[in-house]
Order: sequence, then structure tokens, then C-alpha cells
Amino acid sequence: MSEPAKECTQPLDAEVRLLAAITYGEASTKDDADEMFALASVLVRQKDARGYTSVASFAAKEKTFAYAAIDGNVRFQKLMKASEQEIAQQAGLRTAVAAAVNAINGGEDKSHGAYFWDGADIKTNYTRHFKVRRGIKFTDLAHNIYTIKESKKLIILSKTTKTRNRNTGQISSTTEEIGRFDHQYDSTAAYGGTIFWKLNPEFLMVTRGREYK
Repeated sequence: MSEPAKECTQPLDAEVRLLAAITYGEASTKDDADEMFALASVLVRQKDARGYTSVASFAAKEKTFAYAAIDGNVRFQKLMKASEQEIAQQAGLRTAVAAAVNAINGGEDKSHGAYFWDGADIKTNYTRHFKVRRGIKFTDLAHNIYTIKESKKLIILSKTTKTRNRNTGQISSTTEEIGRFDHQYDSTAAYGGTIFWKLNPEFLMVTRGREYK
């Protein structure tokens, strides 16, 4: 029996199992190790950024990031119900657990700092997709695993200041540019069936947004 299999015969911590199950459920059926390691890291990063102290509380509140846990996902249920022996015998389940352990312990981040991800729906629902409509950019052509177009559109934000003349009482206004950006999401990696994203630094600077929202 291989070393990973021996490790998985030990009782699984509930937090590790839940994170592994969400990761396995969100990943493509390719059971790509890099994809699962990246997903687990993003989930833990989002959990920490939003101030949750456990995977369980994060999954209960943040449905967008733990959809696999609530939509009847077969893969999620498979890992949640699997015995340690079954996990040890199946490479995909074993990899998901390893990815969860790595993320919880602050190990290598295959997502390269991502806070978001997308699967095949970014292609099948391209014209109505949330990120596409807000602007996406591939920082590396290798990340474009679904051969979709970037969606950029220049946005210029400005502010108008009104001033009253003390002598005449007339009000004049001046408009100045605050900043500009042409997309909101930068790709960071892509594995299996998943593209990983983070918010464009220019967008964050101009809007004073938070990188995890």
C-alpha cells in the first residue's frame, strides 16, 4: 500500500473532511491534483478573509463558495460518506484530502493568490456570466482553457466638486478623473476544468474595493 493510502486510514478531522468534500465536489471529474490543491487554497483564503474561524461556519454562511455542499452534489456526498479505507483506495478522494490538509496547514498555493474560480459555465453561459460582464483578462494564454474571449471595456470614474462664489453666490463645478480600469478579473491559473481569478489591482485601487469580494 502506498504512503498516501496509509495516511488516509487514520480518522479524518471533521474540518479536513468537509473542506476535502467541498473541494472534490467543486473540482472537475478529471480529478486533477493541481486543480484540487488550488481550489482548497482558495476556499481557505476566502474563509480567512471573511473572518470565519472554521470551514463549517464558512460553508454554512457563504453558499457561493460552498455550493457543492448544498446542491446535492454527488461528489461532495461521496467523500462525506466515505470511510477512511475507501478514501485510501480511491486516488481522487485521497488527493482531495491531501489538498485540504495542504490548504489548512498553509502549504503551497497552486492558485497563485486567487480568490475566485469558474468552471465550464463561463463558456456555456458566456454572455450572461457575472465575471464576463464585468471584464476578464487572461494574464497567461495557458489559462484560457475554454478558448473564450477576454471582455474588456474602459471604465473611467470621476468626481464632481461644486463651489459657491462668496461674492456672487453662483455655483460652479469641476470634474476630475479618479481613475480608470478596463476589466475586473485577472486570471491566476487554470487546471483540469477550473480557471482561477483575482481582482485587477487597478480596479481595486480605483474603487477601494476588497480583494475577496
